[in-house]
Amino acid sequence: MISRLLAGAAGAALMGLCVPAMAATNPAFPTAANYDAAADQAVNAFYAARLGAPLWLRSGADSAAARELIGVLERGQLDGMPSGPGYAAQAQALIAQAQSGNPTALAMADRLLTTGWVEYVEALQTPPSGITYADSWVTPRRDNPASILAHAAAAPSLAAYVRKVSEVNPLYAEIRDAAWTSMQSSGGNLDPRVLASLDRVRDIPPDGRSVIVDTAGARLYMIDDGQVVDSMRVIVGKADPSTETPLLASTIYYATLNPYWHVSGELVRSLIARNVLEQGTSYLTRQGYQVLAPDGSGELLDPSKVDWHAVAAGREEVLVRQLPGPRNSMGRIKIGFPNSSDIYLHDTPNKELFAQDDRDLSHGCIRLQDAERLGRWLMGREPQSASLQPEEHVLLPKPVPIYVTYLTAQVNNGQLSFVDDVYGRDSEVAALH
Repeated sequence: MISRLLAGAAGAALMGLCVPAMAATNPAFPTAANYDAAADQAVNAFYAARLGAPLWLRSGADSAAARELIGVLERGQLDGMPSGPGYAAQAQALIAQAQSGNPTALAMADRLLTTGWVEYVEALQTPPSGITYADSWVTPRRDNPASILAHAAAAPSLAAYVRKVSEVNPLYAEIRDAAWTSMQSSGGNLDPRVLASLDRVRDIPPDGRSVIVDTAGARLYMIDDGQVVDSMRVIVGKADPSTETPLLASTIYYATLNPYWHVSGELVRSLIARNVLEQGTSYLTRQGYQVLAPDGSGELLDPSKVDWHAVAAGREEVLVRQLPGPRNSMGRIKIGFPNSSDIYLHDTPNKELFAQDDRDLSHGCIRLQDAERLGRWLMGREPQSASLQPEEHVLLPKPVPIYVTYLTAQVNNGQLSFVDDVYGRDSEVAALH
């Protein structure tokens, strides 16, 4: 067995130490194959600066910080670190030798834990596959190994710091902890849907306010300083590549009261034009639609002078918007955020649809069960407009990050459960492994 430690400067001292037989046959055991030169250099420099002083075992072999980290590493597979259990097993073996009076084993155990901690944090900070960071404000920071070690060394309580970092965020911790309990009771079996879901939610920060939309469970969560403070049902995109709600992260800067509904070009062709041809231009008046020039100038067109056959066939273009009012598909509030897919949150007059279990019904945007409640939480006041004028943009007191994710693994009453993979994204992940 060649430990990852053997790649470092202190490797020779470990060669005479024993490790448990199970580690030698564990496929997740840390080996030279996953050697990270930058991390090893940072660990060398870290201990050189400390003159070799231990970090995790500075009070001796019986250390709360070491126990906390070993427990974290044991479940490392769930956190994107398959080598975690191997690190934990090797550290326990070295600590046992240190307790038998071997000072070299104590130093090597400390270094092993430090190297494992760097790899663990790097795993947590690995970007989810398939996500788009649509706004620079939410683009996550990736710590280098030296920064990871500096933060740990500066922590007033190292054990508490490990707990805080490993919590990640409330949805992540809930799924991960339920999955770990399930693994222990089922002999270690791990459903791949758990890993896929954890990967998608791992990058959401624990602090401050944020909005999380889970498109698999069709639910929105309001997060405040690591706690879920409220949630509601949502309606998300249909299970079709052209209408799926994408994975993305962005920032909410303002809410729009009395919004227009700017109808997409595809819906103008397939829905609006078809209904005008069947019902006449009175359909537009009844539904509160206005027809505008395609150049974006805002010029209103006479619907009776538009060639709706050409619009339906895609030979001509017009813009269509729906005026604010009781029929407006946006309801009374629209909450936008930067993204190239033109996805946004919005109110809806069709509240009866939220009673359905399957709520993948939209053309990609996210309809809110209680838009006023979310608006109140975001704005810090009642989301009421001062007038009936369309499109009143209200800045939030502080920008709020929004994460649109996809979690087929869920937790109900503390038990791990699963929802349908309506977009087939878990199957895509499985095909990559």
